[in-house]
This record gives sequence, C-alpha cells and structure tokens, in this order.
Amino acid sequence: MPSRRKGRTPVGRTPVGRTPGQRTLTGEPAGPGIVVGPVYVMRWEVPEVRHRIIDDDEVPDEIARLHEAFAHARERLGHVRARTEEHAGPEEARIFDAQILLLEDESLRTEVESHIRQNFAAEKAFDLVMLEHRQHFARQTHAKMRERVNDLTDVQIRILSLLLGLPDHDPVDVPKGANAILVTHELTPSLIVQLDRDAIVGIATDSGTRTSHVAILARSLGLPAVLGLRDATARLVGGERVVLDGTLGVLVIGPTAAQVTDYRRRAHREAEVQAEMRQFAGVDPVTRDGVRVTIFANVDLPEEAESAAQSGAEGVGLMRTEFLVVGRSVIPDEDEQYRAYARVVDAFGGRPVIVRTFDVGGDKLPATTYASEPNPFLGWRAIRMCLDDPELFKTQLRALLRAGLHGDLRIMLPLVVTLDEVRQSRTLLREAADELTRRGTPFRADVPLGVMIETPAAAVSASTFSRDVDFFSIGTNDLVQYTLAVDRGNANLAARFTPLHPAILRLIRGVVGVADGAQLELCVCGEMASDPLMAFALIGLGLRQLSVAPRSVALVKRIVTMVSAEAAAAAATEALDAPTAAMVEQGLRRRFVAEVGDAPYIRDGLPAPV
Repeated sequence: MPSRRKGRTPVGRTPVGRTPGQRTLTGEPAGPGIVVGPVYVMRWEVPEVRHRIIDDDEVPDEIARLHEAFAHARERLGHVRARTEEHAGPEEARIFDAQILLLEDESLRTEVESHIRQNFAAEKAFDLVMLEHRQHFARQTHAKMRERVNDLTDVQIRILSLLLGLPDHDPVDVPKGANAILVTHELTPSLIVQLDRDAIVGIATDSGTRTSHVAILARSLGLPAVLGLRDATARLVGGERVVLDGTLGVLVIGPTAAQVTDYRRRAHREAEVQAEMRQFAGVDPVTRDGVRVTIFANVDLPEEAESAAQSGAEGVGLMRTEFLVVGRSVIPDEDEQYRAYARVVDAFGGRPVIVRTFDVGGDKLPATTYASEPNPFLGWRAIRMCLDDPELFKTQLRALLRAGLHGDLRIMLPLVVTLDEVRQSRTLLREAADELTRRGTPFRADVPLGVMIETPAAAVSASTFSRDVDFFSIGTNDLVQYTLAVDRGNANLAARFTPLHPAILRLIRGVVGVADGAQLELCVCGEMASDPLMAFALIGLGLRQLSVAPRSVALVKRIVTMVSAEAAAAAATEALDAPTAAMVEQGLRRRFVAEVGDAPYIRDGLPAPV
C-alpha cells in the first residue's frame, strides 16, 4: 500500500508540488450544512507488512525498537484519552482503557520478542502475534471475549504505524479553530469519540449512505456530512481547501473564489431558513382540515435530551441506546444506563419517551465484532443478541424500569419477527422486575412494551403481535433495506434505496390497518418521516405520529399545517396503485406542490437545510 507511506500535509497548507484545481466529488447528503475548510485525511487501517528477516546481531536493536514503540504508543494513548475526556466526557474516554492495558501487558511483549529472536523483524513479529490474537478472539462465542478484537486492531495499527515510520492518525491532532474537514474511509467507534467540534466542522467518507448509522451520528453531532464518496481518501492527501455541502452531497476540491462566495451565500440563506423554521417549533401540528399529527423527536445521545426537548417535540419517538455501547470495551453497568435514560425522561417532563433496547450489529458499529459474520445485517443482532445474552438484556431492562419512575418511559424491541421473541422479552422483563424487588430498588412495574416493525415478516404478520404489545413503531430505514434487499450502508446501492417503492407503501398501509383495528398507537421513527414529501405520504397513509431528528421537528410541523389530510389520503391512494417508485414520487410531488404552494425548500420535497 504505497499511499500509506506518504506524509500527511499539515492542515491549512496546499500540498507541495500540486497545483490547486477544481474537482467535484458527489456522494450522499448525510448531514445538512455547508462548510469551507482544509482537508484532514485519516487512514485508520492495518498497514501491509512485508516479510523481513534480520541477522542475529540485529535482534537486540529490534527488541529495543519494539519497546520504544510500545512506550510511545502508551504515551500517545494517554494523550488521546485525556483529550477525549475533555471534549466528550469520561464515559466515552474509557474506550481507550483496554488498549492502554494491552500495551502494558508483559506477556504480549514477551510473545513478540520470542518471534524477533527467531529472526523476524519487529514489525513482522508484532503483526504475526496480533493476527493470531485477533483470530483467536474473533472465534469466541461469548460477546465479552469478542469485544477485544476492536482494541487489538487499534493497538495493531498504532504500533505498526510507529515501527513502519507511518504518521499517527488521531483526530486529536487537529488544533482547535482549524475548521477542518475530516476525510476518512469509514468512521469507527474509536474515531467517533475523539471528534472535537471545535476543530472538525464537517465529515466526508468513502463509505456509507444517509441512512447508515454514521450519518445518523453526524446529524446528532450537528456536523455537515457527505458519505459514499467511494475514493475521496485516494484523491486527497490533506491540506487541500474544499467546500463540503452536506445538504446536496458534494465535496468541491480547490474551489474558486467565486464558488466560495456562492456557497457562503447559500449557507447564509440556509441559516435564514433555519431561523424561519424555529418560529414553528411551538405551533400545534394540525392539518388544514383539522387532523392532528403528533411530532416526536429521535434522540441518539443522552446529551441531546435538553436541546431536543426545546425543539418543539411532544416527546421522544425513538431513543437509540446503542450509542451507550458503541466502541466501548465494557458494556455500561445498570447504574450508568439508568442515569442516561433518566436524563432523557427528566428532560421531557412527563411527555412520552420511547426507548429502544440495544440494536447493535449490522451497521451499528458495536463494541463486539459482528463484522466477522458473513452477513451481519441478517446475523446476530438486535433482539436476537439480547435474548441470547439474558444477563446483558436484563441489566438494560432493570435500568429502564428504574428510569420509568421519572416519567412516561416506554420500552421498544427492535428487529422482532416472531411473537415468541416478544413473549421471551416479557419473561425477562418480569425477571428483571423480580430482581429489583428482591433488592428493594424502586421501579415502575407497568412500563409499556412495544415493537418496531422493520422487516417484511413483522409488517405482514403485525396482527400476531397486537394482543401482546402496547404499541407499534415503524422503522423505515430497515424496513426499506430488508424489503428491497438493498444494504442501506452501501454507497453503490444508494440510488436503489427508495422508500417510496410501492411495496413499502403497501406494507405501511397494512400496519396502519392492524394498529387501527387493535386500537394501538403507531408511530414512524425512520428517516422517511423527516422528508417533506414522504411525511406528506405518511399522513396520507393514515399515520398520526411521526418521530424525526430534533432539527426537523419545526419543519415537519410546518408541513402538517400546510396540507390537508384529505388531500394527503388521495395522494397516498393514488401512490398505492402506482407500479414504480418513480411514478409514486411523480404523483405525490404533483399533489404536494398543489398543497404547499410557493415554499421552495418544502415544495421541492427535500429536507430544509436545518
């Protein structure tokens, strides 16, 4: 990998020997906003190590080189941990504790030294030992054993980079105020927790799409992002000036002065639109013909709770809990989880807060190494993992039951496909309650339990769940993925990820019918609800609860007040009979424009730049 040996150009400087030239890379818009700044390229991957044999008299020097690399990496990790704790918090910084312990492990160092004494160069000896350790832990069936693979990989990258003379790769190198654009192949857990928003103002990646977990996280952090650029890391060396447009999904390399002026003018207009939208945060979301639509917020991080509560949301339709375990070497204990859930419930002061149990696996960047599975999206993830690891699941359930005392908390199960999974979950919920009772710990016993409808199986058989659950929620991101057999995180398939496919609309309409018949509350909490055109379609299909990103609450409220439910129903009826997604969109757009009139950022059927 020759490109790995290139030095990294300091942030803010034009690469030597390269004349700035305009190029435009197109990807997926993942986090709205426009920023201008220098590129910071990060390549976080295990480098290739060639086989190198050393003479006997070189052995002492190679062992000394190994010790020096371990000491430097240990010092470096201490610095990274301190910086992460400073701007992300102590819980997030703990991701590095296991890596520091690895570097202090004398047995690991001794094992590498034994290979060096067999005349392997230090880098090759270390590479071989780490490969053996990673393979060993990846084969383990117990989650806590498999958790070690991510830490081993990160340590392997650090030590090999030092032994091979490659640059360090931590975003903590970016100085505050640099206003840099982070460009990387994929955003990993250990990179996510280091992001300093005082230094990095935008994200661009080779992989991913707007419905992938990285995109959801970028929007939670409030960072403009463009994903799915495919080869941005190969085209950039670092230091180039770029414009990142997360609203339209483009990265302009070496923009002209006129282009920068135009983009900044657009950014200013987007800020004006954002201000215009804020005035609708407090409006009552009632359609022109008197139908009320409840607008909830999705919450990804406990730290978002207070600001989300001020967005105008009437509660939380989806609190994602996997961020509590993303990249962590140790699953958070019951008390830490309880504090996180209680914080969100407290922030919403009695309004409903629906908390989804751990949905790790697939593209959720879990602490454990699900990526070693042949097909992680169809593998050991979400409710399957929780039911197979009851102690982990009951720890979360106990924390949720305790947090239920703070307000209207509700529990939601992800990726359920059979009634057996619901009943097994209820059994574990009762066991968790019994354990709290024996401990004398206060909790709420009547916490409602619901399911996410996010597979064709769950949608088609929704009626089988109706007597055993208290509510339904449709997760459109995965429902589209599984129905259309399109990987939501695959940039090559982004154009085929079409939520307006007739099959999706028919499945949603069927679930609405079941919920209405069983008198169950039903909400849509996927990305589909945040898109104006799709929100119009969902209202027409009979949805009366939508959960969106906090930044989209005011926008969706505005849409609700501009349309009539009758017109939306007519549009949805027509869409259900359309043979293709393109024809669905064409018909919906025609009726939508007739409803909203001259409001370009809404009329065009695109999320407003907020």
